[in-house]
Amino acid sequence: MSTEFNLVSELHDKSLVIKTEGYINSAGGEKIVHEFSKHSDINKLILNLENSKVVNSIGISHLIEIIEKLNQSNGKLVFTNLDPTIEKTFSIMGLFQFADKADTVESALKG
Repeated sequence: MSTEFNLVSELHDKSLVIKTEGYINSAGGEKIVHEFSKHSDINKLILNLENSKVVNSIGISHLIEIIEKLNQSNGKLVFTNLDPTIEKTFSIMGLFQFADKADTVESALKG
């Protein structure tokens, strides 16, 4: 499995959409946090994981860091296009108590 990680981001009003590609490990998680940190007035981060099929525990810890920052400003993290295995892992870890999920980026932007 390739460990190369890439992301692209788009700003939609006060919503930041980040589409990931590859394994979300320590390096991938740091890149997501770095991209999120570039934008100071975001109230919603939509993380499109369509092309990421694996997230390890360190990657999840970076996602929790983002959730905590968003919660401080009444913002929200929304996961979209989740692989069933990742969705189950996030559910077991209780992430959906603090973040939302949507089927598509479009539905997350409307919600």
